[in-house]
Amino acid sequence: MAGDNFTEVTVFSLSGFASYPELQACLFLVFLFIYLFTVLGNLGLILLIKTDSQLHKPMYSFIRNLAFIDIFYSSTVTPKALVSLQFKQKYISFVGCFVQMYFFVGFLCSECFLLGSMAYDRFVAICNPLLYSVFMSQRVCNWLGAMPYTIGFTNSLVSVCMISSLSFCNSTINHFFCDTTALLALSCTDTFKTELVIFVLAGFTLLSSLLIIMVTYIEILSAILRIQSAAGRQKAFSTCASHLTGVTIFYGSLIFTYLQPDNTSSLTQAQVASMFYIIVVPMLNPLIYSLRNKDVKDALLRTLHRKQFL
Repeated sequence: MAGDNFTEVTVFSLSGFASYPELQACLFLVFLFIYLFTVLGNLGLILLIKTDSQLHKPMYSFIRNLAFIDIFYSSTVTPKALVSLQFKQKYISFVGCFVQMYFFVGFLCSECFLLGSMAYDRFVAICNPLLYSVFMSQRVCNWLGAMPYTIGFTNSLVSVCMISSLSFCNSTINHFFCDTTALLALSCTDTFKTELVIFVLAGFTLLSSLLIIMVTYIEILSAILRIQSAAGRQKAFSTCASHLTGVTIFYGSLIFTYLQPDNTSSLTQAQVASMFYIIVVPMLNPLIYSLRNKDVKDALLRTLHRKQFL
């Protein structure tokens, strides 16, 4: 079949690991360990926040949402990558490819805006502590929690619909998952309009969420510097240190991946960077938001103490 809305390709081949056959067994073990740690770590964080009443606050509701996103965000790519590494099944169906892309892009965009919601929560807590319960009411928290998913999966749906309507003359994806840029490179039709729409959506997602985070942290920094005591400044900064660490790692790897020039060398670098923000970052988040958070550490100790005396 050929035409603007049809494709001759029914199955795609993923060539992301084909260049390094000697590393595939090692990569399988590393990916498997990281993925299991990611699922168990984030699931443990979700259960801890849910069961400990002292963590039933807006801040930890957002962290629980982030852990939920990280589990499913990683699960859209890592299991298929593990199958490709272990069983040499480097193929994915046309429908399966776009389902993977839909959930991957949806959760990726959702995480961007959720980090923005978390930045706003920290801004209110530090800059307007007396009005925190007013500005972060249950209604506002529900809206800030639902908004990232709504925008993220709307962006994803538009991207998937536009890319899936292209015709593909090549079925070999130069990546280990169905990435938008890798799929666009396979099209034999004019992709200008599609690339423009995706560029606008990606630019809106990254720039708007980053702008929210930057503006709120400028205000937070200004408020912290106005605190007279060193102990007060340290306490205020510690409440947002874990979020700032997570934001830096997440956006740093994203920017490094998608601002690479279009050449073979950078494609390899982009794949390495992709593995970092898809596989490694979701594993780091439960560590960042637990080891660097006194309330979470105290809740964990209380839980372990209760289990000990059961």
